[in-house]
Order: sequence, then structure tokens, then C-alpha cells
Amino acid sequence: MNLDIDVSKICVIIPCYNEQESISKVLDDLDRYLHGATFVVINDCSRDNTIAVAMASGKAEVINLPSNLGIGGAVQTGLKYAYRNGFKYALKFDGDGQHKAEEIIRLLEPIVQKKADVTIGSRFLDCSHGFQSTALRRIGIKIFRLINSLLIGQWITDNTSGFRAYNYEALKFLADKYPAFDYPEPEEVVLLGRNHFRLCEISTPMAARAGGTSSINAYQSIYFMLKVLFAVFMVALRPAVRRR
Repeated sequence: MNLDIDVSKICVIIPCYNEQESISKVLDDLDRYLHGATFVVINDCSRDNTIAVAMASGKAEVINLPSNLGIGGAVQTGLKYAYRNGFKYALKFDGDGQHKAEEIIRLLEPIVQKKADVTIGSRFLDCSHGFQSTALRRIGIKIFRLINSLLIGQWITDNTSGFRAYNYEALKFLADKYPAFDYPEPEEVVLLGRNHFRLCEISTPMAARAGGTSSINAYQSIYFMLKVLFAVFMVALRPAVRRR
């Protein structure tokens, strides 16, 4: 790394559900670009061999959840692990191979330089490259972009991105307050913005899934979009718990 940072203070949280085809390469790539950091795989009751593949790699701590909590519960488990074990920085990195480990340094840079509390890897700051998801999901992304930006007074282009980095204050806050429902990323943006955390986006390309299939279909996408929109508005109505 070119940044002046103690890599051992970084915890990379990797929520997984049925990612046996991709998790080994994900861990190899992370170790290549962030060797010395701690990688924590949160196995959310996968029905395949995700946990066995992750453990066999020898490159990650593996937490095997006793029941399926969904992405929100899995991520919060990782955040609690990072906070309780004294890490200074946390990264959220999907286990499906869509995020690129070589972009991590760029994601960490604004945080290390104290210009932001949370950085988000965005597919849409530069639309000329990378995987862009389905047309239906892009419509949902545009809706969240408009609503969330109005709610927090900051234009966030990729509210659904799961590629994020956190400083210690944001880690401490989210370990307790992280949204526990499915697909919590848009809700997280509003929660952070309403509580005066400094958000920053970095243009990062996203690849197609390395293996497996998405956990939701087109009809479920509409359902979850409405569900998350409701959660977003509920967060916006709550008073901030963190002072400036």
C-alpha cells in the first residue's frame, strides 16, 4: 500500500450466502492487495460449501451464523467483531466477486487523510466502464439516489453499493446502529447522513458475479425496493443520536 497506514488495523467484512464458487478467489485477491489485514467471512447459513471453502483457504476468520439473518444482520455481526477487537478501520466487501480488491487503496485514502468518515465505491460516478446491473435495479438505484440525496442534503450516486470503508467513529456507531433488515445500504446512507458523518464517493468499477446467482428476482426487486424505501423514511423521521 502507498498509504501511511498500519494494515493490521484494517478489518475486511465479507458477508456470504452461497458463495462457494467465488469466495476463494475473493480471499486470494484481498490477500494480494491487503496482505496483513484481517478478513472476516460471515457465513449467513449458506446451503452450499461456502464455509468449508473459506476455512480451507486459511486466509480468513470465519463466523458461522446459527440462523439466517440476512445481509443486514450479517454485516452488523462483522462490524461488531471489528469494533470489539479494536480495529481502526473496517471495509465491507461482497463475497460474490463483484468488487475489485485493487480499488481498496483508493477507497481508504479519504478516510486515512481524514477527509471523510465513510467512503462508498460508486459504479455511477464514471458510467463508462464496469458492470451496471439490470435495468430494473438501475431504476431502483435512481429512485434511491433522488430520495436519499433530498433527505441528507448530499448527492450520493450509488446508495446500493456494498463496497464501503469506515473510520473508527463510523465503525463504533454502526456496530450498534446498523440496519438489521435485508438490503440495508440505502438506509445506512440516510442513517449516516442524518447523524452528521462525512460521506464520500469514489468511482470504482464493478464486475459481474464470479459465480452463483443473485438472491432476488425481478418481482422481489420491486418488493424489496418498496420495503427499503419505507425503512429509509422511518430513519429520516428519527432524531439524530450523534452530535456534530
